[in-house]
Amino acid sequence: MLPLFVKKKWYVLYGIAFVLISVLATQLYCNVFARCGCSIMKCLSDYLWQTLVPLLFFSFIWMLFKFLDGQEKLAQTTQERTEMELKFLKSQINPHVLLNNLNTIYAYSIDKPNQTPDLILKLSENLKHVLYETISEKVSLEKELLFIQNYIDFQKIRTEGVKEIDYHYKTDSNQYQIAPLLLITIIENAFKHSIAHSKIGIFINVTNHQLHLISSNQFNINTNKNTKAIGLENLKKRLLLIYPDNHSLYIHQKGDVFTVELKIDQL
Repeated sequence: MLPLFVKKKWYVLYGIAFVLISVLATQLYCNVFARCGCSIMKCLSDYLWQTLVPLLFFSFIWMLFKFLDGQEKLAQTTQERTEMELKFLKSQINPHVLLNNLNTIYAYSIDKPNQTPDLILKLSENLKHVLYETISEKVSLEKELLFIQNYIDFQKIRTEGVKEIDYHYKTDSNQYQIAPLLLITIIENAFKHSIAHSKIGIFINVTNHQLHLISSNQFNINTNKNTKAIGLENLKKRLLLIYPDNHSLYIHQKGDVFTVELKIDQL
């Protein structure tokens, strides 16, 4: 009866049925099995607990299994939603990175065709990383840093004589794993919103399973586009999904300098 009453949300009716069954079962025990000849009140006083114990026990068991089943379905639904959202966010990131590279190749194929083969090679390496390496939930930090190095080399060629790039990274191990395409969002944002004849600073330090990235760039304070960057909003969502209690992200500006600082406490 319990599954039917709970499904229909007939909680009051179930309570009434529970009481009636308890009373009738107790009277059945007294008059048929025990044949004690007690009054109704005496019978309920002496034997009602023998009826209530199994009823309450099996009701509790059923509700426990229903709760556990509900938790399993909820966890499965949450996992599926998380995977779908991550795939969506990653699909927003990947074409954005590649489009910038393609625009650079197009420009150099016209102005500096002798440098185009090297750019195509770098783009090929980036494509390989995006298409094959980022399928997994985590990728090698070494490969991710190589991808970043390749991207920055690409940008150095593209912004030669226009922007100064100061990039340094340090890691105490090549065995770390990290969610793919997290760091490139910050770095790409620095290039995208920096102004001409300015300096871009990017520093990555990984020690004792802790990652610390600082990115800074000068931007046009009148347009203030940095604070509305879609890439950084996507990054916040991905961090909350992948490292919910294991990261800190600081985005701030002082004058015309925009700074993003990311810390992941446990790689």
